[in-house]
Amino acid sequence: MSSSIRSEVSPGPQMRETPGAFPSTPADPDSPPVVSSQLSLAQAVHERRAEYIVPQKIRIKVGTWNVAALSGTEKDIGSWFVDGKGISESLSTLSFGHEEKESDAEDVEGVGHQEARRSKKKPTVPLNDPALIPGGDDVGLYILGLQEIIDVSSATEALRPYNDPWPGRRWKQAVEDALPRGYVKVAEQQLVGLFLFIYAAPKIVPTISSVSTTSVGTGLMGYMGNKGAVTTRIVLGQTTRLVFINCHLAAGVEDGSLGRRNWDAAQVLKRTKFDPIYNDVGEREASGESIGDEDFAFWFGDLNYRLEGMPGDDVRRLLVLHTKNEYRQGEKSRRKIDMELAVHDGASDHHSTDTDSTSHSTHHTSILSRYTHPRSSTDTESTSIASEPLDLVSDPASLHTTLASLLPHDQLHQQMRQRKAFYDGWREGPIDFLPTYKYDVGSVGMYDSSEKKRGPSWCDRILFRTRRDKLAYEEKVRAEEAAKKRDQELRSHGVDDPAVSDEDVLFEYDPATDGDDNDYNPDADADEPDKVTTVAGFEDKIHLEYYTSHQRVLSSDHKPLDAVFTLQYEAVDPDLKAKVHQEVARELDKAENEARPAVTVVVDHQHDHDDASQGSPSHEGVEFGAVRFDSPTARNITIANTGRVSATVGFTDRIVSADQAAGAAPPWLHIQFDRAGIKENPPSASHDVYTLQPGDALNVELTIHVKDVALVRLLNEKNATLEDVLVLRIHNGRDHFLPIHATWLPSSFGRSIDNSVKKPEGRRRNSQEGGGKEGSGGVKWSAPRGIFRLTEAVEDLVERAVAEWGMKSGDRQPPWEEDAGWPFITKTGLGGEGKEKRKLKEQVRHALDEDTPISTAFTIETEAVLRAEAVAETLLTFLTSLEDGVITDALWAELEYHMMQREKAKKASSNHEEERMQILDILTASPAHSTSFTFITSMLVKLIPEILSTSIDEAAKPSRRKRLEEAYTSFFSDVIVRAALPSSGAKERRASLGRRRRVIEVFLVGDV
Repeated sequence: MSSSIRSEVSPGPQMRETPGAFPSTPADPDSPPVVSSQLSLAQAVHERRAEYIVPQKIRIKVGTWNVAALSGTEKDIGSWFVDGKGISESLSTLSFGHEEKESDAEDVEGVGHQEARRSKKKPTVPLNDPALIPGGDDVGLYILGLQEIIDVSSATEALRPYNDPWPGRRWKQAVEDALPRGYVKVAEQQLVGLFLFIYAAPKIVPTISSVSTTSVGTGLMGYMGNKGAVTTRIVLGQTTRLVFINCHLAAGVEDGSLGRRNWDAAQVLKRTKFDPIYNDVGEREASGESIGDEDFAFWFGDLNYRLEGMPGDDVRRLLVLHTKNEYRQGEKSRRKIDMELAVHDGASDHHSTDTDSTSHSTHHTSILSRYTHPRSSTDTESTSIASEPLDLVSDPASLHTTLASLLPHDQLHQQMRQRKAFYDGWREGPIDFLPTYKYDVGSVGMYDSSEKKRGPSWCDRILFRTRRDKLAYEEKVRAEEAAKKRDQELRSHGVDDPAVSDEDVLFEYDPATDGDDNDYNPDADADEPDKVTTVAGFEDKIHLEYYTSHQRVLSSDHKPLDAVFTLQYEAVDPDLKAKVHQEVARELDKAENEARPAVTVVVDHQHDHDDASQGSPSHEGVEFGAVRFDSPTARNITIANTGRVSATVGFTDRIVSADQAAGAAPPWLHIQFDRAGIKENPPSASHDVYTLQPGDALNVELTIHVKDVALVRLLNEKNATLEDVLVLRIHNGRDHFLPIHATWLPSSFGRSIDNSVKKPEGRRRNSQEGGGKEGSGGVKWSAPRGIFRLTEAVEDLVERAVAEWGMKSGDRQPPWEEDAGWPFITKTGLGGEGKEKRKLKEQVRHALDEDTPISTAFTIETEAVLRAEAVAETLLTFLTSLEDGVITDALWAELEYHMMQREKAKKASSNHEEERMQILDILTASPAHSTSFTFITSMLVKLIPEILSTSIDEAAKPSRRKRLEEAYTSFFSDVIVRAALPSSGAKERRASLGRRRRVIEVFLVGDV
């Protein structure tokens, strides 16, 4: 059977500054109190938890097994751990609550036959063995701790810097194949040879959260993983915290081994840390949990505590007196047992005949008498009465008596009593089974028959502790400390004086007897469930149903051990909680709406229909429609306070990606309020805020103005859009999100010359369109159509302006007399840079982009001078926006090189024709750039005489021409040549600037 893996983490709100989230505190003292946030909502739901908490009951099975790195052990995992088989009732004093039929007992495979057929490829449990403890889908949580899934005695494995995953996969597959369908693994953790699994029933899986696993190595050097523990913390039903610790402590019976086991356990407690938990109100705990912070803890594994104070041989002999009867005469293990008993007793025929009950009892009693107190005469007389049968407790030869005599020698119980290990509330169920270590592999009841003959011990244990147990121990320690301190104070005041009455002594403390009341008493209230108040404040109950070993599992030298607990707990019902959450949210929302500022944002959609053909009038938010280069487009919105309290509003920083500009608005959008605002608190904030009283309104104008050439290129190439979302922050209220949308109309500005000369498909070819021609790349213009049309229009309009001026302007001084750079640069010209000229330039750009006659940009009333200035300045803008320039970096490098060669050769600069031919020859390497250059210089050549024609004073014409040539040369050299100036020095930069001017100047000099 395959199982999916699921690991869930307790949900917890991340309280961070997000648009739309309620602030946690009022912005100022006058603001209404904040009645809700994500946290207060969770708290309000928590206060009604009684409505969504329901009682639950679950069985938890905890199993532990040291598999001694033996192959084939995984074949047994399903039989004993999942199915509850492999238990020997005759070798256990535990009552399994069923009446076995005689026919059923005869069907169970005998011990001898079971051992004889043992194989590493099949389960070793007896055939037809009944399940004696709950398993299958009766168990909600399966927790399995394995030890030595690899050989931890190998230094190579112990020092390996990583876990070998193969053994873990093998065991995981074996467990999943054995579990009922639908069980899901919720946690696993490996540390070298230690492995911990937790599987949950399908209905339990969704209720498990806050899973945290960790490991602590305590082996070599105190940190390696050949010894230590793996631990998992889970939260069940969002209420109950469970911790499971699978450990393998230090081995050995030598001096110091016991202390090292205690040290290992202390290190596990000290160094185990879990991830923090989000509680049910969404608060994250300040730090991670440790062992001891849970509601229920289960500590299991190979703890390696031994029996001391009794020779191992005597322990073996006591135990095999019980296990020998599992075998028939002549079977292999029976012969071994008989021979061992015969050697110790000196009876040569002991191995060949079955010992009767009388000799068994006598032999058993003789061993026990060495380690128990002498019996009284009354006891002796009572045992001589044979007419009355003895119960198991009184029978000196019973298994119960044997176990009871051995348990006082158990190191673990001794260390618990002495408060050296597992003393702070840890406890264990009744031990009604044989020691689980060490057996001959393949044997039901033959303890170690090798030369070492290791003494049997309860190495494998399952301990548990409730929160109540731990708190009770801590309270007891505090009481003892207080009593001890009080006793010392009384003694210092002479309480030891015989004259002082015993009644004056409040408490008598004797360190020598401290802890005697912690004697192991597993039967105390064994049938009553323990009531435990959990960390979350609920009352849970836990009851240990079964605690036993699986004696008839043969594949390891350890017998597996498991315990079945019944846990009654209060759990969150997700559906009921969701219902309560919804109700609380509605109630809080209603209260908040009445107490918080509320505004309404109204968008003016009157322009939407005007741009319906280009834009998207159905867009929710502010729709700007069609937007062009350097053409501002405005829309209005109204912000009205429709609440019952004052509202402080303002646009705040948007949520932007790494490649977007931060701020309240993108760079291409301008926000203008109809009144002055105040700086947001704190004063360092850059955004203005505005306070509106109830019924007051605020008008805002939003303007899109795309004039950045870099953005124009991105928009032309569809690598950017005119879309964004503004965030209107309402202090102590809900944020409003205002989408912005505009449709970009591609522009002829911002492109490269090579891109601009491509003729769109389907356009009618016109012989006046700059000399179009067929090429390898399709139909192309010889130069950008914008340059051709603008230079042609400038020539025509300047000619008309000059002619019109003389007829209409009277005595006014013409603009070209004041500004030598006219019509391209106008400081005191007629139009200046007022709204009228800006509008005219916008219309000229529109004509270029729409490929309509430039004349349509003007009305009949528009003066010729103003037309000429608008078109000329548009030409400069067009040239400046070119991505590669008229003379590219490569062309300029070639030009400058030849000009420098001429300078070195000291050729006369008066041969203008030769210079012009050389420049044009170099530019022909890029025909489109050469033609563009020709259009521009030809235009300038024509403008100069046209402007000079208005001069009456012939003597002043040369100086005026010189001024025009210098002005045109100066700013057109910067516009046409785009290469960077040299950085080597001021002299080189001046020389390069002179060469740039010379490229233009040589075409404007008088002999042209």
